[in-house]
Amino acid sequence: MISVRRAAAALAAGAVLSTTVATAATAAPSPTPSPAKVPAGLYGTSDPTYDGVWRQSLAFLAQRTSGIQPADQAVDWLLGQQCANGAFASYRPDPAKPCDAKTMLDSNATAVAVQALTAVKRQSADPAKTEKAAKAGAAWLKSVQNKDGGWSYVPGGASDANSTSIVISALASSGVRPADVKSTGGKSPYDALLTFALPCADPGAKDTDKAAARDTDKDGGASGAKGDGGAFAYQPDKTGKLFANADATAAATLAGLGKGITARGAQPQQPVTCTDLPKPTAERAALNGASYLAARLAATGHLTTPPMPGATETAEQPDYGNTADAVVALAAAGAKKEAAGALAWLEKNAPAWAKTGGPAAYAQLVFAAHAMDTDPRSFGAVDLLEQLNATGPAPKAPDNSEASAGADEDESGFDVWWIIGIGMVVGVGIGFLMSGRKK
Repeated sequence: MISVRRAAAALAAGAVLSTTVATAATAAPSPTPSPAKVPAGLYGTSDPTYDGVWRQSLAFLAQRTSGIQPADQAVDWLLGQQCANGAFASYRPDPAKPCDAKTMLDSNATAVAVQALTAVKRQSADPAKTEKAAKAGAAWLKSVQNKDGGWSYVPGGASDANSTSIVISALASSGVRPADVKSTGGKSPYDALLTFALPCADPGAKDTDKAAARDTDKDGGASGAKGDGGAFAYQPDKTGKLFANADATAAATLAGLGKGITARGAQPQQPVTCTDLPKPTAERAALNGASYLAARLAATGHLTTPPMPGATETAEQPDYGNTADAVVALAAAGAKKEAAGALAWLEKNAPAWAKTGGPAAYAQLVFAAHAMDTDPRSFGAVDLLEQLNATGPAPKAPDNSEASAGADEDESGFDVWWIIGIGMVVGVGIGFLMSGRKK
């Protein structure tokens, strides 16, 4: 869930979509603003064209994990980005101009904004307005669900694992039970999610991340999965083949477990294994995804990414954002032991990356620390929250009133949903279900 991926996906949307959404796909974004023209209230100073709503929402969610309430000005900026139909674009340079057919609506931006508004509504200047906006966003997401039960980045495209996963999290945060959200074809989001899951024994799988996974020893390490087994693909290729993708796997692992990016680590420690069931379930597929991620992290201590086309580097580069996402996913699966090495690597190496990446990058590291019960104010030698807060308007003073006590535990909605249960625990085992209830 890194901002770089968001920008790449936005740029790719026009090439992926067919004439069904040609008008939206060809709509050119606004001219790139200079840092001085970044709107007041928005976190970060870089061009917000492709990630304005995304980085603002991640900043809110990261702050709320530590009880920090963003400034009303920042919340108002996000509210102002919403279209009348409840949807969000990646960024609207002129919020006063109504959204029209040329506005490229974005399921990912809408989904993360729904989560962020839900998290900050209680202490916002107008809680009722903020809650209404979150519910409108969730309603729009349901209205653009694909027939297969999933979602695409831009409505009208083919479903992908990342978009489907983040919408699942958004629906849960708004009090909607994702399993009950059925498409016109009678499919749920989990039906779609399972179509992206590679089986544990897949002899033809190929890793698009260009880094081989390996098994680890039986003492708490990954087992059962061979190569890319258990991973999730972003989308099948033109022939229907699935290719392992670590980013998609981290997102789908959280969604399959009924959790989101603000998840805390499950206790006690669970064995990380990959197991194929006669009738797959979202939970089992999620645990298989955790097995794949554990194996990938065991190989190098962090995830890597191939060099970008035209880049001077010829070797694979560390992938800080996806490594942080993998840490959250493993912790949520009860595999904090397998994530510990990657967290230590992030503490040592990622602060410099976050300084360049801005608010979304700082937020990802906060999520990793939060999931592993590590103090984000002492992340290596860096106070992540101080650095994050400095990228936008100063947060509101803490509200220590009795009415606000305990708000942070449930505001994201994910753990509440998990406690209630999502009714698909076949093959996972009662032990894991109970552990998922412990924050």
